[in-house]
Amino acid sequence: MARIRCDFSSDALGVGTSMTVLLPEQATSHAEFPTLYLLHGLSDDDTAWTRFTSLERYAAERQIAIVMPQVERSFYTDEVWGRPYWTFISEELPRTARRLFRLTDDPARTFVAGLSMGGYGAFKLALRHPDRFGAAASLSGALDLATRAREPDGLDRPEDPRMWERIYGTPPDIEGTDNDLLHLLGTVENPPPLFVACGTEDALYSSNLRFRDACAEHGIPLKTEFSPGAHDWAFWDDKIREVLAWLPLT
Repeated sequence: MARIRCDFSSDALGVGTSMTVLLPEQATSHAEFPTLYLLHGLSDDDTAWTRFTSLERYAAERQIAIVMPQVERSFYTDEVWGRPYWTFISEELPRTARRLFRLTDDPARTFVAGLSMGGYGAFKLALRHPDRFGAAASLSGALDLATRAREPDGLDRPEDPRMWERIYGTPPDIEGTDNDLLHLLGTVENPPPLFVACGTEDALYSSNLRFRDACAEHGIPLKTEFSPGAHDWAFWDDKIREVLAWLPLT
């Protein structure tokens, strides 16, 4: 695999940003590579997946390109008092990545996944744009932000105390909107196959159970992998390999 750290200018964000890209080196044809957009968590950046897991080796086994963008602490959302990260991730990023690299534009061979905040972002992309993806996966995802916002101190981030106001407004406006994954489950038609993995010792485990139950309520097929594990890289290194094996690569 070739690993490329790509710095580029984002018109949507109005600043320079970056993405880390893994590309197969031994192409078997001149066709564009099947592509996984892999999203980082709240405290990470675009390099985290390659620094803390064996992702490069796993991707080589599957001969899949992986695009890992940088979105700061945005929850993949057009921030009320910040930058339009949803517009960036859903519109500008795929256009830019395909212009710079030999990536497929075939929805059946385009996938999205992420961990924690990135799991939320991956499912928001898949549920708001189901026609663009062949599958989507969340690892330890923050999948029920609306409920979390209603809990005392549920959205408290002492290291970034105005984060939720910056992203969602005051008070945080999530429930029943296009930023609410459980709401989206009731509106989406023909979603792509979904995969959820979460450790049973993870603080977000109950959120993942609520997402599972909402999928069942709306008749949406969901593959689940709930097993012992915490909110850490040991769990994500193991599960991302399972995700890559699960993707419908042909």
